[in-house]
Amino acid sequence: MSADLTDPAVRRHMPEVNPTQTPALPPEGLPEAEAPLVRATDLAKTFDVSAPWLNRVLERQPRQLLRAVDGVSFDIPRGQTLALVGESGCGKSTVARLLVGLYEPTRGGFEFDGQDAHAAFKTPAGRQLRRRIQMIFQDPYASLNPRWVVEDIIAEPLREHGIETEPVALRARVDALLHSVGLSPHDRVKYPHQFSGGQRQRISIARALATQPEFLVCDEPTSALDVSVQAQVLNIMKDLQRERGLTYLFISHNLAVVRHVSDQVGVMYLGRLVELAPKHTLFDTPRHPYTRMLLDAIPKMHDTGRARTPVSGEVPNPLNPPEGCAFNPRCPHANDRCRNERPVLVTLGGVRVACHAVEEGRIS
Repeated sequence: MSADLTDPAVRRHMPEVNPTQTPALPPEGLPEAEAPLVRATDLAKTFDVSAPWLNRVLERQPRQLLRAVDGVSFDIPRGQTLALVGESGCGKSTVARLLVGLYEPTRGGFEFDGQDAHAAFKTPAGRQLRRRIQMIFQDPYASLNPRWVVEDIIAEPLREHGIETEPVALRARVDALLHSVGLSPHDRVKYPHQFSGGQRQRISIARALATQPEFLVCDEPTSALDVSVQAQVLNIMKDLQRERGLTYLFISHNLAVVRHVSDQVGVMYLGRLVELAPKHTLFDTPRHPYTRMLLDAIPKMHDTGRARTPVSGEVPNPLNPPEGCAFNPRCPHANDRCRNERPVLVTLGGVRVACHAVEEGRIS
C-alpha cells in the first residue's frame, strides 16, 4: 500500500522541508572543491537473456539483449538526495545495483568523490570504498538473515571491514546504531521474525550505517510498508541525513513520497532519463509528457470531484523497444521525428529534458 502524503494525518509525521533550500542543478565545470560526490556518466547495462545456445540453433532464434539501463547521466552533490522515479521495469533498481558495484556496467562510468568507482572496486582499495557506499534494500522481510539475531546482523559489516572486533566495544556500537534508528538496545537478542515490517527496515538502516558511509542507495525502502510506518521511516532517514551529512540516491515509484525526501528528481522511462530537474521545478512545471502523465495520475485531496487521469498505455516490451523516442506510442504530441529519431537529454531553462516536442516548443 502506498502512502498518500497529501493527507494531513500522514503529513504530520513527515519532516518539514524548506522550499528555499532546494538546490539548482549543478553547472558543468564545477571547481574541484565543489564537485559532486556522485557522478554517473552515460551509465548502461545490457543483459543477455537469450535462450540456451542449442535451443537457438535448433529453433533458429537470434540472441536477445535487454538494455535495462541505456545511457544514464546525473550528479548528486554531497549531502543531497536525488530521487529516481518511473514505472516498474524502467531500470531504477539496475541503476542502484550499478552504483554499489553489484553489477558491472556495459558502458559508461561512475565516479565517487572524484575516483572511478568500478575500477576501484576491483582493487584492494575497493574494500575501503565499499565502506563509504552502502545500500538499503526494498524488502525488509528478505534482506535480513532469519537465522541471525539482530546483534549479529548489524555487527556483520563491523567485523567484515575490521572496524570493531572486541566483543564489549562491538556490542556498544550495535546498541548505539539501534538507538539511532529508534529501536531499543534490548532488541539486539531478537530474531527478525519478532519485528514488524517497519522495525525490520530500521534494522536494515542500522546495518547500512554501521560502516559510517557517506552515500546510501535506497531501493524503494518504504514500498513494502503501510502508510504510517512509511512516514516514520522517511522521517528517520531525513533526520540521519541532517545529522550525518549523508548523500542519498532514493529509488521510488511513489511521487508523493519523492516530493518529501528529494532535492532533485530524475524521471526514467525504458532505461533512460527523460527529465531531470530540481524537485519544486519538476512538480510545479513538469516539461516531459511522461512526467506530466505521472503527476496527473496522483490523487489530489482538493480535487475530489475531478476524475483522475490514469497513465495511458503500457510500457513497451524492453526486448523490442520502439524506434525513435521510446515514449512515442503513448505520447499525444508524437510526430514523425519522434517516431524516427531518439531524443537526447538537453538543458532547457535549468531543466534537463529529452523530448523533441519540448525542444521544438510544440508544448511549453
